[in-house]
Amino acid sequence: MIRSYSRQQLEADPLLLSSMHEDRKRVFVDTLRWEIDCDGSQERDEFDHEGATYLVAKDRLGTHWVSMRLLDTEQSHILGSIFPYLCESGVPTGPQIKEITRYIASPRIKASERHLARNMICRALIEYALREGIEAYTAVVGLPFLAQILAAGWRCDPLGLPQRVGHDVIGAFCLHVEKDTISKMVGTWRYGRPALDTSAHIVSIAALVFSG
Repeated sequence: MIRSYSRQQLEADPLLLSSMHEDRKRVFVDTLRWEIDCDGSQERDEFDHEGATYLVAKDRLGTHWVSMRLLDTEQSHILGSIFPYLCESGVPTGPQIKEITRYIASPRIKASERHLARNMICRALIEYALREGIEAYTAVVGLPFLAQILAAGWRCDPLGLPQRVGHDVIGAFCLHVEKDTISKMVGTWRYGRPALDTSAHIVSIAALVFSG
């Protein structure tokens, strides 16, 4: 299942942390040729900080399988800090709006598993939003994936016209999360059972209750 991690929790699992950043380097730098900094075999940036939240699944060996990073839109984030010009009417921000960044399935997994990984983490993303009171997500993505996201079934609005940046054409979107969002997903995007591991969340709530 997908589990939510704070940066501190992720750093307490060195194998998962290092394999995630190594996969990010292999995909974003080596394969997609993004012009971003990397530290040797790993890719990380200034947004990998204590305020970031990560949705992550690991394989049976404890290494990274699929993940994405969520950022607070009231603080510095990619759309607001780097690509605000992608938004025709201003960058959406607020306590109930988070930014999706660095979605990645490990390049080590089989091609047949990539579709499953995408659908699983997307369902976990919605479940996380419903649990945490998040009303919308924003993101910057390449044009081919943007077209897929807009056709997935959820209520999703482009924030402006896509624009060419370097070798790629990118665009920004806002994904609205509602009680019926999961049921609206088209068949090719569906994951048929709960995807977000809530056990750690339940334990943390219990700890707060009993400590009080």
